[in-house]
Amino acid sequence: MSINQLILRNLKKNLKNYYLYVFALVFSVALYFSFVTLQYDPAMSQDGSVKGSAGLMVASVLLIVIVAVFLLYANALFVKRRSQEIGLFQLIGMTKNRIFRLLTIENLIIYFGSMAVGIFIGFAVSKLILMGFFKIVNVDEVADLHFSMAALAQTLIVFAGIFLLIMATMYIFIRKQSILSLFRVTSSTQGKVKKLSIWEHIMGILGIVMIASGYYVSTQLFEGDITTINGLFIAMTFILASTIIGTYFFYKGSVRFVSNLLRKRKAGYMNINEVLSLSSMMFRMKSNALLLTVITTVSALAIGLLALSYISLYSAESLAENRSPDDFSITNEEKALAFSETLEDEGFDHSYRQVEVLQARFNVEDILDVDLEDMNFNVENTTIPVISETAVPELDLEAENMMMTGYNDIMQSYISLKDNGEVEWLSENDSVKLSYQGLREDYVISSHYTVGGLPIGVVSEEQFMDMKEKLEPSIYTGINLEDDSRNEAAFQLFEEAGLADGIEHRSQWYVETSQKQNMGAVMFIVAFLGLTFLITSGCILYFKQMDEGEDEKDSYTILRKLGFTRGDLLRGIQGKQLFNFGVPLLIGLLHSYFAVKSGWFFFGNEIWTPMLMVMGVYTALYSIFGLLSVLYYKKVIKEAL
Repeated sequence: MSINQLILRNLKKNLKNYYLYVFALVFSVALYFSFVTLQYDPAMSQDGSVKGSAGLMVASVLLIVIVAVFLLYANALFVKRRSQEIGLFQLIGMTKNRIFRLLTIENLIIYFGSMAVGIFIGFAVSKLILMGFFKIVNVDEVADLHFSMAALAQTLIVFAGIFLLIMATMYIFIRKQSILSLFRVTSSTQGKVKKLSIWEHIMGILGIVMIASGYYVSTQLFEGDITTINGLFIAMTFILASTIIGTYFFYKGSVRFVSNLLRKRKAGYMNINEVLSLSSMMFRMKSNALLLTVITTVSALAIGLLALSYISLYSAESLAENRSPDDFSITNEEKALAFSETLEDEGFDHSYRQVEVLQARFNVEDILDVDLEDMNFNVENTTIPVISETAVPELDLEAENMMMTGYNDIMQSYISLKDNGEVEWLSENDSVKLSYQGLREDYVISSHYTVGGLPIGVVSEEQFMDMKEKLEPSIYTGINLEDDSRNEAAFQLFEEAGLADGIEHRSQWYVETSQKQNMGAVMFIVAFLGLTFLITSGCILYFKQMDEGEDEKDSYTILRKLGFTRGDLLRGIQGKQLFNFGVPLLIGLLHSYFAVKSGWFFFGNEIWTPMLMVMGVYTALYSIFGLLSVLYYKKVIKEAL
């Protein structure tokens, strides 16, 4: 038999084992090529409408790292599964260098064949991806299909480099192994320990305690001493360290510890489902602890970042309304009147309202629900903007009462206000005590007045007139268009009038559009990286199950001979895969939930819908690999007898 015939035979024989590897490789190449194509697209350049090429460039580097690690790991698993075949080649007289050349040619065909398919698919979907990007960032551009030679060259160079790394690791493996060790590679056990040691008991308990303590501290962020910069840094460092180390201990000891408790509770009387599932938890997760820790941590990071960016994107409209409650918010009366005249001259039907704003000094010590020593302003003499009750719809206050409005969760986390209490207005000669009646969330005037301080104070019309006699009011003007579809055109006039610079004057449309563009680009990049990691990590877990399935085939043969049916074994395998895929997914979801819950209010004002949508999609996609592994085991069980 010639070397060419041997290569073709091996290729045909092993192709059925490489199908998911080929899929993952095609997917990785397609994703990377389409990603780089976006980077070189004219619309993504600095002179284009979307300035996102820099972010894509950074993300492409991370994408290379994820794909490279995955392909190296996957290839190592497949080389291990073919170790006996390599040993047989040596037994019939083939040198290690000749075996390496044979495997190199075989991998060359599979690898670069998959690359060609991946590049074609990546080019085909690049327009669709660009359209999706424009949709997410709210940009009105036409997505054209461009074939970038620069993107092609970069893709070929990157994946050729990864191929060389794969071949180098394969060469080292072949050179290091003896014939005897090659036949023992697949039969080596993976940490199958009969009895738990004292250290494993301690590690098991410690893992659960560390994760729980990390979760608890995350719920206490921005409270008490943790509101300071040093306190936040120490708390976040502790959370990160405790959850990551705790996750490793969890897989190394906690899973076996809990499984052992369950087994003892059964007193040795376990059915076939419990035997198959608990054995996987007790003996496999320990040896895979580092791998599962990495997968869980990066999964949590991907879910958390995607959820936070989606929260920001989802909340863009409401955040814009908070910062600018009117289509155009102007704090200078003369400029507001001039802009109104410009709109009228250009045919923009609009209305406007004016609100008088006073800057008054108050003693607010009694209504603050925080440690006063940590306050960076004088709570006994602080300036608060004040408006009349007539500016707030459906509000009627008594003369001695005062409310506050225009507060968000970010400020509430730093400067928490009580539901009631007493405030004192400090004038030049005397003071007036007012009864504080609580807090409203709606913004009545621009958030320019609340930057770096407390929200807007609202007093009765009678009290406001008394304060106005001693204080000079400023005029806030809110302009609203009759036709919302003309906001973009009106903003051009707003910009030409010199009102778009700074934070004193704002356009609601521009604030919303900017938020969607900035966070939409971040979400798009994070989603790309998250999807890549999800596919690669899912494939890695699937490959591990393929490897374990081959190792356990003899056990299934014995169980079949003892009288257990395929259905019995399959139900046990389903329980096993529920643990193998479900435990890392569940821990990753919990990590991401507590991470998002601790600081989501910095990104928007809605948490549950965006977070649950992200988690739901991630779980659904991740579950596909668990289903594939069950189908693979079904085939293994069928072949067991």
